[in-house]
Amino acid sequence: MAPYVKQCIFAFFIAMRTKSLKKNKINVVTLGCSKNVYDSEVLMGQLRANNKEVVHEQEGNIVVINTCGFIDNAKEESVNTILEFAQKKEQGIVDKVFVTGCLSERYKPALQKEIPNVDQYFGTTELPSLLKALGADYKHELIGERVTTTPKNYAYLKIAEGCDRPCSFCAIPLMRGKHKSKPIEELVIEAKKLASDGVKELILIAQDLTYYGLDLYKKRKLAELLRELAEVEGVEWIRLHYAFPTGFPKDVLEVMRDEPKVCNYIDIPLQHIATRILKSMRRGTTYEKTNALLDSFREEVPEMAIRTTLIVGYPGETEEDFQLLKDWVQKQRFDRLGCFTYSHEENTHAHQLDDDVPEEVKQQRANEIMEIQSQISWELNQERIGKTFKVIIDRKEGSYFIGRTEFDSPDVDNEVLIDATAHYVKQGEFIEVEVFEAGDFDLYARPLS
Repeated sequence: MAPYVKQCIFAFFIAMRTKSLKKNKINVVTLGCSKNVYDSEVLMGQLRANNKEVVHEQEGNIVVINTCGFIDNAKEESVNTILEFAQKKEQGIVDKVFVTGCLSERYKPALQKEIPNVDQYFGTTELPSLLKALGADYKHELIGERVTTTPKNYAYLKIAEGCDRPCSFCAIPLMRGKHKSKPIEELVIEAKKLASDGVKELILIAQDLTYYGLDLYKKRKLAELLRELAEVEGVEWIRLHYAFPTGFPKDVLEVMRDEPKVCNYIDIPLQHIATRILKSMRRGTTYEKTNALLDSFREEVPEMAIRTTLIVGYPGETEEDFQLLKDWVQKQRFDRLGCFTYSHEENTHAHQLDDDVPEEVKQQRANEIMEIQSQISWELNQERIGKTFKVIIDRKEGSYFIGRTEFDSPDVDNEVLIDATAHYVKQGEFIEVEVFEAGDFDLYARPLS
């Protein structure tokens, strides 16, 4: 950790700090993934229940930074953000700075040593202690009480915390602990609360959706949870993020096929396809098993959009392994795909391996994969021209209203653009559109009414 902190620290302890006389306003700054977004929203809900004035990524004299510690770039962004607010504290712009989240969980001693101007550091499971430091009490009864920061029409629903998978490259179990499912009844209460606030789309998140229920009920219960959530009045779309391929519960496919509210969409990070690499990654699957799973998806739910993520440059990845991966991406024609370069994370199983693929080679391989995917996405989008789709409108940006089909998740997938100079649509509403033009990752459409 120390190199990341030391590389980012600059001479900022120069100005005398002046105590603010303003009423306390707590600014929560969120870095990282949707699971961090959810955690920040829960924190803000607790603060509001304690009659604290709280904002999200706006000005406030007390700052809480919810950090990410997943890979190198995320760690660097988190450290730089901490330094930025530590400098503002020295300048008297803010009064107090607190740090929580994954980076703080993983590297607290190093952070305390290298950036001592932060008032206090907290781990991922220390919400009650963080609230106490902010002059608030943790209220156990606040099931479903959150301050959502996403557009009003969708919200994340975290159904479990932690992960029991042994993936060699991943540090998340070090930061989030073992898998712990939330009871179905609590999740239904939370969903009803969100729906009453106008949320129409639930995006189910966890480190591993497919493991859901094994710890609580001794069997996989994701399909049952989906059926229960589909009964919630006001919810029209339910979307699945972060499914794990090994042990995937096939009854989920039945629910997706038969229940209109469950989107024909799945985010399933596959990471690689070469059996040798998958074995080293400790993914519990092979080339053949992975392809058989994808075949079953497409057979059971022909309209399903499959999103995946891949890692290139893993220790020992040869040109032959990479060529196999490229050919497989070409063949599978995933609807959505992201690609990461391997990050050599300390205290993971893979850290004992030689990080032998040069950084420039890793980046070149990632670029090649994304060039292939860009072409695939363009071709798939051309097939959508002239077709009609149900779209949810998330926001207005410049001269366009921005929406999504059921085959697209916010921030990471394709978007539907509607000319705001020619048409008016309501944000947060579902509409029917016809696509008349398509690019690599965007569809251009006009409303049908």
